[in-house]
Amino acid sequence: MSEAGTSENIGSQPLAPTPTEIEAGGWRITTLFDAYFRLDGGAMWGVVPKNLWASMTPPAEDNTIRMAARPYLAERDGVTVLVEGGMGDRWTDKMRSIYHLDRPRELSLEGSLAALGKSPEDIDHVVCSHCHFDHIGALVMADGDALVPRFGKARHHFPAAELEAARTPHHPRRASYRADDIEPLIEAGLVDWNEGDTQLLPGLSLHQVGGHSEGMTVMLFGEDDPGTPTAAFWGDLIPTSHHIQPPYIMAYDVDVPRSFEMRTKWLARAADEGFIGMSYHDPERPFTRLERDGRKYRAVDVPEARPRQ
Repeated sequence: MSEAGTSENIGSQPLAPTPTEIEAGGWRITTLFDAYFRLDGGAMWGVVPKNLWASMTPPAEDNTIRMAARPYLAERDGVTVLVEGGMGDRWTDKMRSIYHLDRPRELSLEGSLAALGKSPEDIDHVVCSHCHFDHIGALVMADGDALVPRFGKARHHFPAAELEAARTPHHPRRASYRADDIEPLIEAGLVDWNEGDTQLLPGLSLHQVGGHSEGMTVMLFGEDDPGTPTAAFWGDLIPTSHHIQPPYIMAYDVDVPRSFEMRTKWLARAADEGFIGMSYHDPERPFTRLERDGRKYRAVDVPEARPRQ
């Protein structure tokens, strides 16, 4: 995602919720937290009329709506995976104001890991759906005048098309990417790339869908385990639990026909197969299921989601 609405004093945001967990395909998946921020409501909803979306995502006076950057922690058989990389803390006061960035240190990605008894050194893999700054910004941190990886022992997995976009100076979505979110990871030899459909780890598969960005990728946990639910991390294919009708496509998407095609396919599959959806940007509902409601869908809560013990 890129340009936001005009800056305005929105007021303090509530604290991040208690970490919630589910189980899927042998994975224990727990919500983390990195930031609240705000983006222009019209951009987040594309051609959807404001009188429809405003009741679902109420705008402030500057027309921005509240968003979350909520990574997830996935653990299975001694392997620890960080899903998505947050906004990070490398922001000027001007940019913090533009995006209404609310990121108390104790509630940042590293702080929310610490609350679970985890440190950056405990992360074995970092897996990202795409490389926009709001999805990978916390993977790199400042160390004096240098930028260094935050998760120095982890393999970092990105879609190949996203790595190229992030490193292209004149990319048409240049405002959505920052090369310095990527370069320190490459220099440290921590980056692996993927494309198409990939079985990354046992019980974790990646499916490149495009649309929002060329390399946009959905992650499925437990896809091949019929005895447990499948959890789907949507990235920005389905950014919140409100964006659940195929035409609800963001203006940020680079390929609207592709987004419509993939959203139609994956929304239907999620409803028919009972996926647990993981919503990175939804500030209130990290886990939901989809049910058919006539020709539309509705998001319902996941009763098996529980506070992490």
